[in-house]
Amino acid sequence: MQEERTIAGETEDQIWQQVDVDFRPANDLLDYHVVLDQAGRRILLDMGIDLGGGFESGSAYTTFSAYLYGRSPFRFSIHKQGFIDEIGKFFGMQDVVLGYLEFDEKFIVKTNSEVKAAEVFADDRVRKVLLSYQDLEFGIVEYAMEDSTEKAPFLELKIEAGITDPVLLREIYSAFYSVIQTID
Repeated sequence: MQEERTIAGETEDQIWQQVDVDFRPANDLLDYHVVLDQAGRRILLDMGIDLGGGFESGSAYTTFSAYLYGRSPFRFSIHKQGFIDEIGKFFGMQDVVLGYLEFDEKFIVKTNSEVKAAEVFADDRVRKVLLSYQDLEFGIVEYAMEDSTEKAPFLELKIEAGITDPVLLREIYSAFYSVIQTID
């Protein structure tokens, strides 16, 4: 089992100095797994790129996830709106409209609190970052805790792309961190 690597700092700038070093061109990363600890708030960054070969087309992903300390009952999920969703809407599937036209057009939003979801996505910078990715899933999910039957809430952002540009990764991290602060 791979040992968990942590990059810690009090500020985003301190953390990103080390991430920038990791993503220098000479490192040619296809897998990257690290815990980013900013002032005690731990966020897992997990990135993988499988180039495929032969008849395989390959795959790639970038995921940010973090345990939510507040254990609020608030839940949400968003994903790209597709053809199936358009059919579902025709047959009455509920999609929350948050009042941000471009965002509402691109994503299906599910939540148990429209007011809180609108607050989470009120930051224009957060919406712009999310809008810049074609295939993503973002929301609060529950995972079983180790050595327990209890489940705990995690904020999780999955992007179907291997993002190796540290500037873009930092934009996503900043948006993710902003959402955590709004929720917790």
